[in-house]
Amino acid sequence: MTIVRVTGFKIFPDRHGHLRCYHRKTGLPIDLKKAPIGSAEFLSECARIGALSDAQRAEQEKPGTLGALICDYRASPVFHDLAPRTRADYQIHFDYLRPIADTALTRFDRPLVVRIRDKAAASKGRHFGNYLKATLSVIFGWGLERGYIASNPASGIKSIRRKKGAPEANRPWADEERDAVLSAAPDHMLPGLALMAFTGLGPKDALTLPRNFVKDGEIATKRAKTGEQVFIAMPDQLLAVFEQAPVHSAITLCANSRGRPWSLSGFNASWRPLRMRLEKEGRVGPGLTLYGLRAAPYPRGHYARERRRRTHDCGRPWAERSSNGPALFQGRGPHAKNARRGQRHQRRAGQTANKNCQPGLKKCQPLP
Repeated sequence: MTIVRVTGFKIFPDRHGHLRCYHRKTGLPIDLKKAPIGSAEFLSECARIGALSDAQRAEQEKPGTLGALICDYRASPVFHDLAPRTRADYQIHFDYLRPIADTALTRFDRPLVVRIRDKAAASKGRHFGNYLKATLSVIFGWGLERGYIASNPASGIKSIRRKKGAPEANRPWADEERDAVLSAAPDHMLPGLALMAFTGLGPKDALTLPRNFVKDGEIATKRAKTGEQVFIAMPDQLLAVFEQAPVHSAITLCANSRGRPWSLSGFNASWRPLRMRLEKEGRVGPGLTLYGLRAAPYPRGHYARERRRRTHDCGRPWAERSSNGPALFQGRGPHAKNARRGQRHQRRAGQTANKNCQPGLKKCQPLP
């Protein structure tokens, strides 16, 4: 029997006992069900992925192809001005599109983009498919302005709707769930959870908040995602949590059990067993996420009065562009629809007032 050695690939069994095969440098997988190890199909896939890796390493993309457009977009200042998390998400999509990098831009039309979106959604989920479609629209729009392509084939394509009855992502926490988590959290996790619960900061913003950004019970920072400035007066309950928190020397306000700054993945790894234990005990419902703490449209419970009073005085704790941000976060809550209607009414009223108060008029005309 002839033995053929293939280098550059890693083969290992997953947690279900099924063999997996990935290219080490690019991370591209080989479906071992369609191409069993040692078969001609497997060797063909190894050769194809190896050739793609060599082309990627040499950065020799064919002009007029999707790969050349992505390469030029990644080298542009527009890409480097994006937030680090956005650049990382885009790179994941670029890696997913690597197998079709040599496709000519002239072949892209709306039906092809829809097929790419649907295939991604079938294998990686609805959110990934919709996000991939949005990324394609961004790079095609960038190329349209610079003469790479005649039109944007990804514009105007609708996103895949969430199925009826599907669990809601980042659902708001109930007051009982919030109290149960804060009471059961270990000492090194409690400051981070309380900071998210009492201020509305997202997990990344809360866990990476430097301690010198807090002075005299007030927080001055900005959101990592939007760059919006945030000014928050810490409630008495939150101040009490930090007074009883373990002492540490980390540069961040919150630290792990070793006294070092939290990483987002490390906090999620500690949060998962706590959530599963509380779910098993029936103290919280399923689908609880850390980001769901921002999804509560109107704060309730024992700290609601103070938090409402601070909402307009402290520069919008949720760091949204309008004071109705908490109510409109992802369009949730019983008052979200009325809040959106009120915003539209305010905009129309402002436009009418501007028309009736033009320079040259001796007196502003009354609003209809």
